[in-house]
Amino acid sequence: MSDEVEAGYVRVRLDLSYDGSEFSGWAKQAGGRRTVQGEIEDALRTVTRSRETYELTVAGRTDSGVHARGQVAHVDLPREVWDEHHGKLLKRLAGRLPRDVRVWALREAPAGFNARFSAVWRRYAYRVTDNPGGVDPLLRGHVLWHDWPLDVDAMNEAAGGLLGEHDFAAYCKKREGATTIRTLQELSLVRGEDGIVTATVRADAFCHNMVRSLIGALLFVGDGHRPPDWPAKVLAARVRDSAVHVVRPHGLTLEEVGYPADELLAARNKEARNKRSLPGAGCC
Repeated sequence: MSDEVEAGYVRVRLDLSYDGSEFSGWAKQAGGRRTVQGEIEDALRTVTRSRETYELTVAGRTDSGVHARGQVAHVDLPREVWDEHHGKLLKRLAGRLPRDVRVWALREAPAGFNARFSAVWRRYAYRVTDNPGGVDPLLRGHVLWHDWPLDVDAMNEAAGGLLGEHDFAAYCKKREGATTIRTLQELSLVRGEDGIVTATVRADAFCHNMVRSLIGALLFVGDGHRPPDWPAKVLAARVRDSAVHVVRPHGLTLEEVGYPADELLAARNKEARNKRSLPGAGCC
């Protein structure tokens, strides 16, 4: 599939962040629901005085209530629009966008760049506290309260059995025609001095609900309801387990998206579009 930028257009990379609390996710939806994509596209149309809405492509769509600190998107703008506005575009967007979404950088993307398909990894953080008193009111929109004491060592032991390339069907909401094979590159948990447990989750890509389901399984291990080998057994079964809870979205933040060197962007873009299968998997 070709991803050539149309003649007369320039591809622009946007680095952005948002508080997802009041958004119905990233992607535009019917019915007038408020979304991150909708807000940015509306603002971009307004500040460039364009009749046309220029559609954004994002590195990773986030669900309703999920936050982002290091989200990346791209948009193809007519060359004359970019040339006229790019010097003042960042400041004008800051004045037009609502306070819960910010664009931090706008720059012409290198050849072969696609915010979604050129990415080699996405890194999320999920934050949870088991403090008997609950969550600090100033952090309540970004930290989950778990009302059982958590054994972080046991959770890390369980996390080790999930690393690598697997079919994560047991931890994903199935979508017709989409693969659930992913490479989980990192899954680790650390308790900070403030008592908040931060889980770092990094993979080449994620399927729907994958991070929140993985955290749900690890919480069951951490509070002693399941042994450390249980999440890996669920993974091996490749079917949804009713005991795996999808935790609430507000504890989840997309922290960073990784890309290869500029000369490798086009190759990664092409590779990422291929449907994956596990080694040795049969055709039927």
